Amino acid sequence: MGKNIFSNLILSLIFLTVIFFGYAIVKSVDLLRLREEKIVQNQQNLLSSIKQISRKLNNFSLTPATFASTKTSPDSKSSDSKIKNYTNLKQIANLEFYDKNSDFGGRKISALTSQTKNMNYMVNNESLVSSIWGYCYDSLAERNYAKPEKFQPMLAESWTLSEDKMTYTIHLKKGILWHDFTDPVSGKQWNDVPVTAQDFKFYVDVIKNPDTDCAPIRTYMKDLDRIEVISDYTFKVYWKKKYFLSENMTLGLQPLPRHLYHAYKEPFDGKRFNDDHERNRIVVGCGPYRFAGWDKGQRIILKKWDKYYGNAYGVAPPIENIELKIIPNKNTQFQALIGKKIDEMSLSPDQWINNTNIKEFDEKNGFLKKLKYPARVYRYIGYNLKRPLFKDKRVRKGLSHLVDRKRIIKEVYHGLARIITGNFFIDTAYNDKSIKPYSFSLEKAKALFKEAGWTDTNGDGILDKDGKLFEFTIIAPNNSPTYDKMLPMIKEDMAKAGVIMNISKIEWSVFVQLLGKKNFDACICGWGMGLESDPYQLWHSSQADIPESSNHVGFKNKKADELIEKIRVCFDLKERIKLCHEFHKIMHEEQPYTFLFSPYSLSAIDKRYQNVRIFPIGVPDKIQWVPKQLQKRVVE
Repeated sequence: MGKNIFSNLILSLIFLTVIFFGYAIVKSVDLLRLREEKIVQNQQNLLSSIKQISRKLNNFSLTPATFASTKTSPDSKSSDSKIKNYTNLKQIANLEFYDKNSDFGGRKISALTSQTKNMNYMVNNESLVSSIWGYCYDSLAERNYAKPEKFQPMLAESWTLSEDKMTYTIHLKKGILWHDFTDPVSGKQWNDVPVTAQDFKFYVDVIKNPDTDCAPIRTYMKDLDRIEVISDYTFKVYWKKKYFLSENMTLGLQPLPRHLYHAYKEPFDGKRFNDDHERNRIVVGCGPYRFAGWDKGQRIILKKWDKYYGNAYGVAPPIENIELKIIPNKNTQFQALIGKKIDEMSLSPDQWINNTNIKEFDEKNGFLKKLKYPARVYRYIGYNLKRPLFKDKRVRKGLSHLVDRKRIIKEVYHGLARIITGNFFIDTAYNDKSIKPYSFSLEKAKALFKEAGWTDTNGDGILDKDGKLFEFTIIAPNNSPTYDKMLPMIKEDMAKAGVIMNISKIEWSVFVQLLGKKNFDACICGWGMGLESDPYQLWHSSQADIPESSNHVGFKNKKADELIEKIRVCFDLKERIKLCHEFHKIMHEEQPYTFLFSPYSLSAIDKRYQNVRIFPIGVPDKIQWVPKQLQKRVVE
């Protein structure tokens, strides 16, 4: 019996143990279930919060203050969380060159020598207006500052190219807004208007409209067939034929605000676009700065756009205000610079050498510094080939022999320029370095003139032919110290060979009009170049008779046309360089220009500006900044 009692006790203990562990297991399972439900709930709450934040971010652009607030310690949790709010940080051009330690705010005042007639770069391709649009607009992509052969996205999210290199498919970033503005004609207020594919189509359609005064730009778009809008944020760019600059041209496309330039119900009117004076006095863009004011003849003011899409990508320009102050006289500009009335200016060679040996430029104690780098620009004397005097290339070659370029570089440019022989940038492979410039030689010039029938028949020291004197007038902008110095030197040497060269200095806007109308004998001017050049705009015969075209000297040459057309469709770099060298030889032989020099870019800037860097593309000021304690304001 004792054994039975002991057995029962053992069984009871086992039973109670099973019940206890069973209860414990059930309870644990229950707790795990509750914990999993809590986790799921937390995840759902987190997902909901993320969606709410995402919706807000779609309608939110980081202001300068907001962006500055992210500059906390790398170990800071708040810094990490804010950085995570950015999207596609690497999907924006030149992000790596923006200083993460920059302070936001302040201004930069730059000096300009010339005024302009209007602010519409489509019909006014002056360098001043180009600079303003550069501040106010972005393009689909941008060249990397350090590696300019590499394109990086700006307005474009991504792009693809068809196998035949004829069709580009562009996907736009969302959330890009046009600058808010009030229509100066209707008084209508426009706010928060998105940039869409239709705005890019409008840009191309305006350029291709034969009634718009866009001849210089239209030449580049000659082989661009059309833009097809797929959706608000996707479009295709079709080219008629292969073009070696099609990538550059396509990714360089900008939108154009339809709500500004086509603010009427009727079909678009190109002539109305040209003469829409009130609307052409403003700029409405989608870039980092908005057009804030134009005191005609005095200054242009730009302000940072607080809704700029680039803010969320980390490429907000730190400087708040840009002022472009119009000061026609270079000496007056220099006095304004050392008097701290302006912050930067381009220097003439004479100023670089003779005016900067002062305390303000002292390396340790001065507040100004100088910048020097090769400029993608050349100077030239252009001959109007429609004038009978310049039709014979022997005359043009003879005139080139009368320009003492070595003396001019020494005495006018102080050695800060290089002699050129053609239209390609001197530091690229496209420039044929084997071609030697025409030497300064009165004897060679006179011999060429004699071959062309120009002799001194009456012994008065002036060449003549068929009863007409060898005389012409050269027009020049009236605000260039270098031209002011070199032209009298050239005039004097011309006279030694029996040539009368009159000099006419003209206000810039009038000068441009005369070029556009081809109403001049000869001109002295400059031309800016890209990293890769297409000679079509300047030199193709099809442009010679078009008013306002860049072929203002009226150059026509069948062989040159053939080479230009081959260059445009040649994707093989070595072959293209070979073709460009052949073209260079023709230009040297024909001498529609006397190619003069490629000067160095010379400038001065206040030392309080940080991150001032020289790249192959120049000195970008969008990455520059000023320490908070040194910032100044634009006077309203």
